[in-house]
Amino acid sequence: MRYVSTRGKSPEVSFQQVLLRGLAPDGGLYLPIEWPQFTVKELRAVLGDDFRYQALATEIIYPFVKDSLDKDELSELVHRSYGSFSAQDIVPMKRIDSKLWIAELYHGPTLAFKDIALQLVGELFENQLQKSSENITIVGATSGDTGSAAIEACRDREGMEIFILHPHGRTSEVQRRQMTSIHSKNVFNIAIEGTFDDCQDLVKGMFADVDFSTRINMSAINSINWARVMAQIVYYWWTSMQTTESGTVNFCVPSGNFGNIFAGFGAHNMGLPVENFIVASNRNDVLDRFFRNGEMELREVAPTYSPSMDIQVSSNFERLLFEVFKRDGRLVEEAFKTLRSEGSLSVSADTLSEIQKKWASYKVTDQETLQMIEKISDECNYLIDPHTAVGVQAAERYMDVSQAPIISLATAHPSKFPDAVKEASGISPSLPGHLQDLYERKESYEILPNEESIVKNFILDQMRDQ
Repeated sequence: MRYVSTRGKSPEVSFQQVLLRGLAPDGGLYLPIEWPQFTVKELRAVLGDDFRYQALATEIIYPFVKDSLDKDELSELVHRSYGSFSAQDIVPMKRIDSKLWIAELYHGPTLAFKDIALQLVGELFENQLQKSSENITIVGATSGDTGSAAIEACRDREGMEIFILHPHGRTSEVQRRQMTSIHSKNVFNIAIEGTFDDCQDLVKGMFADVDFSTRINMSAINSINWARVMAQIVYYWWTSMQTTESGTVNFCVPSGNFGNIFAGFGAHNMGLPVENFIVASNRNDVLDRFFRNGEMELREVAPTYSPSMDIQVSSNFERLLFEVFKRDGRLVEEAFKTLRSEGSLSVSADTLSEIQKKWASYKVTDQETLQMIEKISDECNYLIDPHTAVGVQAAERYMDVSQAPIISLATAHPSKFPDAVKEASGISPSLPGHLQDLYERKESYEILPNEESIVKNFILDQMRDQ
């Protein structure tokens, strides 16, 4: 498989190059040159009695990586990746009513959906670095969960240093401590005085500085790296195949950086029958406004009970526009130049009409988020986190639109957001055993201003000290 940039100015590259680079030289994001095709029927036939998540993942992922790994090698990495998950099924399903299912994506080591992709990405990094004899410096931005999942995936591995930027004071305490209490020699945490969008802009700025990014052999681990999205495609096939034999489903996803739900769109492009993708937004409703009126207008980021969604610039939205614009990189580049210079971008009425055939969206307030946590707790004796609650609220609004089942993705364990869950339900969710002492662990991180030069110098200083 070869890969192309969404900006259309970079040459085609291999999977190994995509993995280790993260961002394309022209500033675009990588996508496969074509989508491999599967059907539910043929996957069931191929897997037979071995219908397990790991076996399905190997089949789905292999076409994307076969220029860099053989199938047995991939299978070994996949099985190793999910060996630490607490759920045997990796992604268990919880039925809420006759039409609504919740897919639990949080049974990995850091209790968030990011583990499903990043545990595999960590294995892929190590595998490909050994083959290339390279060392890389991973620099990532997180709104909360990506950071801890990335650190857990990369800690103590040879050939890589990892620097994670998070917005100071804008994550939950559990999210912060999961990052800052890791003391591996190759892990560095930076708290930026700003928002997640500021963190993300710093990372993109460092990539754009060719001298700097080349000097440190910089790579990405958040969802601008295609490998993240690739690994997430699997659970869309898995959850759908758990829900229906071969029929169509809807997916509802609490959305921030748009990587999770774009993975679902990727699964659909590969042949998965999906009626609609439902984008669930919190107060920071930039995506909801786009899917309703075709205009993306940036506003100030407001803090909410679902902080991982407190985003205005959703990086992976670029991948969707690339597909919407029929893979015309020139149009994508122009759109994002306009977004940066004028604070907005728009599509034509005809284009919006085409988008709305496959996409719906809803905005959910903080009060509605708490009400949904309370409702699910009272009616189902089941705790959900605030991000999951945003998704379930949106899914319930969509109930009357479609007769097909709705799968709403549960993106984090409720114990990651104990204050909001307790406020809503009166119940304090407990951390699992391996994190019981999290609040007693010593933290280590650097607070830095939102200035690219200062962050660059900090990274260089740490690398010189190694």
